[in-house]
Amino acid sequence: QVQLVESGGGSVQAGESVRLSCVASGGVFSIGAMGWYRQAPGKQRDLVALITSRGSINYATSVKGRFTISRDNAKNTVYLQMNSLKPEDTGVYYCNANMYYGSSWSVYWGQGTQVTVSS
Repeated sequence: QVQLVESGGGSVQAGESVRLSCVASGGVFSIGAMGWYRQAPGKQRDLVALITSRGSINYATSVKGRFTISRDNAKNTVYLQMNSLKPEDTGVYYCNANMYYGSSWSVYWGQGTQVTVSS
């Protein structure tokens, strides 16, 4: 069973840092782009950062210069280092990956991890 499992969320003060991790498991043959999305209370889920299998990266404008996405292909893991956190960064962070399993590519989502930033 293919799955993405996030870890690293929590409650912090504004200005502090948090590092999120997401591991893909379950016999995945290949992983394409991996990303992090954020869903604030009452809002839609938005892209925070995306990294392709070749290392190309895109960030949401609101997190540029503060967040860093990276991946370790040997460990099937994607990370999100979040620095200088702001209260508006609060939300549930979801890992997302395009993975080849069985005989096809599909998009998978993790269960989400809560990040709460207090002022």
